[in-house]
Amino acid sequence: MINRHRRSFLGQASSAAALSLMGGANVAATTTEGRHAGFRRGINVFPWFSLTREFPAPSRDYDWPPFQTERPVPTRADLVRLKTCGLDFIRLPVDPGPFLAMKPQQVARLSDMLVDAVDMAMDTGLRVIVNFSPNTATHYWYPQNLISGPDAPGFEAYLKLIGTWSKLLGQRAPGRVALECVNEPPQSCTSAVWDKTQTAFLTAARSASPDLMLIATGACGSMISGLSTLDPRPMEAFQPLIYTFHFYEPYVFSHQGAPWIGEPLYRYLNSVPWPGSAGSLEETLAAVRVRIAQDTTSPERDKKDAYREAERVLKDYFDGLPDRNFVDGYMSEVANWGRRHGIAADRILMGEFGALKSDHRYVAAHAADRARYIRDVRLSAEKAGLPWAFWNLFDGMGLMDDTTRALDPAILDALGLASPTP
Repeated sequence: MINRHRRSFLGQASSAAALSLMGGANVAATTTEGRHAGFRRGINVFPWFSLTREFPAPSRDYDWPPFQTERPVPTRADLVRLKTCGLDFIRLPVDPGPFLAMKPQQVARLSDMLVDAVDMAMDTGLRVIVNFSPNTATHYWYPQNLISGPDAPGFEAYLKLIGTWSKLLGQRAPGRVALECVNEPPQSCTSAVWDKTQTAFLTAARSASPDLMLIATGACGSMISGLSTLDPRPMEAFQPLIYTFHFYEPYVFSHQGAPWIGEPLYRYLNSVPWPGSAGSLEETLAAVRVRIAQDTTSPERDKKDAYREAERVLKDYFDGLPDRNFVDGYMSEVANWGRRHGIAADRILMGEFGALKSDHRYVAAHAADRARYIRDVRLSAEKAGLPWAFWNLFDGMGLMDDTTRALDPAILDALGLASPTP
C-alpha cells in the first residue's frame, strides 16, 4: 500500500510480457462462491489504525493513544454511504507496532478498539479484511525487524500476534471477515525466504482458526512480478484462502508528485497524462522544469540529475504510450497465473490500485487523467474476473475529502459506483 511508505521495488518493475510464470502441475480449482462470496468491490481505509505516535529512539514505546488524533477516521455514517455506493468490503491496514510494543492493559484496550471497528463495519453490511502492515517509517517496528524471516528479532512476537488475531477474527461471522498477515513483503520476487516466512504466518493463523479466510501474497512488495513467481501449491493447504497483488503501473503516472518515494525524480513529475496519447513529452517536460524551478532548497546538481532522469523515463513513457491495453496485459498475467495453477480469478484480489490527485501538497495527475486511469484499471480487472480494493478512502489518493466527507463524483463514476442518496 502507499500509506506514506516508500515503494522499494520500482526499479524491479517490468512489462507484463517479460514476467515469467512458474511451471508445475495444476491444483484443484476452487472458487469463492458460497461463504466466501462478497469480496468483490472494496476500498482501503488507511489511516484508521495507522500513523502512530512513537517515542524517539532508543525507546520502542508509543504514546497513548498510539495513533495520531488528527488522522481521518471513517464514521458509521461514512461506512453506510460506502455500502450504499455499491462497495461490499473494506480493507483495514493495521500498524502492528503498538500491539507488539505496548503494555498488556494497553494492548487489551487497543484490541477492543480494533474489534469494535471491525464489528461496526460488518454491522453496516460491509465485509472486512484486516491487514497487518508493518510501518517502514518507524525506527524499530518495521518490516526488516518483523517479517524479513525467522531470524528477525520480532518474528516470534509477530507470529503470536497473527495467531491471536486469527482467533479473534475467526469468532466473527464466517465468510465476512478475512486476515491478511502481511502488507507488501520486502523480500525479492524469487525469495525462498518469503515462501517459508509466509507459510509460518499462514500456519499460525490457521492453527488458531480453522475457518477464517486468509490472504496470501507474492514477495517484492506484492507486485504482479512477485505473484507470478509464487508457487501456490503449498498455500492451498490453508484454505479458505485467496491471493492478492497490488497494481500501480506505470508508476511514473500513478506516483507522479509523490514526496515519500526515495528517487528525487518522483517529487518533480507532474502533468503526466493518461493515456499517454493524451499529452506529449514536450508538454510534460515543460511542467517538470517549472516544478524543479520552484524547489529552492535542493542543490542544483541534484535537480539537474533528477531532470536528466525525468527525460529518460518520460521518453520511455511516451514512446510506449500506455493505455487500457497496457493495463490489460498485466491483468492477463494475473489471470494466466491463476489458470496455470487452477485458481479461479475470483480468488485473486487486486488489493490496492489508484493514483495521486492534485491538491495543495502534490503537483500530480490532472483530475480527468486520474479518473481515466482508475476507470481503465478497474474495468481491466473486472474483465479478467478479478475483485478489487481501491486505494484509498482518504489522503492524496482518496475518494473522500478528509474534512468535508464529500465523495469525489468523478472517482465514484470511474469505480462504477453509484452516488449515495442524501
